[in-house]
Amino acid sequence: MTSSGQGIQQTVLVVDDTKENLNVIGHLLRPYYHVRVANSGLRALEIAESAPQPDLILLDVMMPEMDGYQVLSQLRQKAETSRIPVIFVTAMDADENEEHGLSLGAVDYIAKPVKPALLLARVKAHLELKASRDRLADQNAYLDAEVHRRMLENELIKDFSLHALATLAEKRDNETGNHLHRTKAYVEVLMEKLKSHPRFAAQLADPLTRQRIAKAAPLHDIGKVGIPDAILLKPGKLTPEEFEVMKTHASIGAQAIDEAIDSVNAGRKVGNEQTPDITSNALTASALDFLEVCKQIAGGHHEKWDGSGYPLGLVGEKIPLPARLMAIADVFDALMSRRHYKAAYPLDETIRLIQAGRAKHFDPDIVDAFLELQQEFVNIANRYSDVPKETESH
Repeated sequence: MTSSGQGIQQTVLVVDDTKENLNVIGHLLRPYYHVRVANSGLRALEIAESAPQPDLILLDVMMPEMDGYQVLSQLRQKAETSRIPVIFVTAMDADENEEHGLSLGAVDYIAKPVKPALLLARVKAHLELKASRDRLADQNAYLDAEVHRRMLENELIKDFSLHALATLAEKRDNETGNHLHRTKAYVEVLMEKLKSHPRFAAQLADPLTRQRIAKAAPLHDIGKVGIPDAILLKPGKLTPEEFEVMKTHASIGAQAIDEAIDSVNAGRKVGNEQTPDITSNALTASALDFLEVCKQIAGGHHEKWDGSGYPLGLVGEKIPLPARLMAIADVFDALMSRRHYKAAYPLDETIRLIQAGRAKHFDPDIVDAFLELQQEFVNIANRYSDVPKETESH
């Protein structure tokens, strides 16, 4: 007999304080299994934790110093031995003794003197059962690892795809990828500052929520792919009519993401009808949550606290929090950066303009956090500067 037909001999530990019993049971088992023996409870505990660890323990109850019940109790207390099946082999054959042994976690109870055929049959049955449990545990561990691997792979693909989409939108506007890095980093430091604020803790205390908002931030201007080049790339000031067209990039981005949400929901419905899957549903729900944040940012980052923004003219907390965070990050970066239609503003002028927008353009508490984080914003701007370092030194 071998373990699961794999050619690996299973190990049985026989525990008895009587040498004759060890010899008899050992003689019965050795043709089929690797047998280890212990003549005391303490020695049994030592062997149970050493290699090769037993796949099954045949345990005598009546032993000096430490009886079988105490041995089983200690085996169950340690993670490395808690799952080893134990069969009591004892002359104590009263029903209450058997019930007590099984209540402590023994898998079976064999009375002495042992009947060879019965002993071999019970040992074989319990080893096969353990092998099946081990295979199932291995399969579950493999599946868990595979799900984790695929989730990481999907997350990586998603991140690359999102960055490519965001970069595409910025490239059409003569922006650099550093704008995406800067605005994302501004949003991250704002969230870290505000995560314990009474007004924002309910939404920002969760690290997963903060991560979702940060990853969505680079898609704020995705709607610019729908703006004509003649307007998007115009070197001079836009006419009022052209600016009205430019403003539609917020609603274009929100609508595009809304269509993506509808598509995911449609696929989710079909998938549930065909092969309902808990893991798949959880991943889909996560994707929908992320797309909703993307929609909020793309559609709402030009809304203003006093209701004078676009495209919906939302007021105060009617503006989603991710969009309010993005608004101040985007304006700070726009003011501090050179564009084809303007020069970069000095830092003190940028700070003054954002302060002037407190409770008008921006959520007042987010402005207050920004003012405390001025140096971190400057550090981020320098870290992801559009000007190459060798150019800065000249």
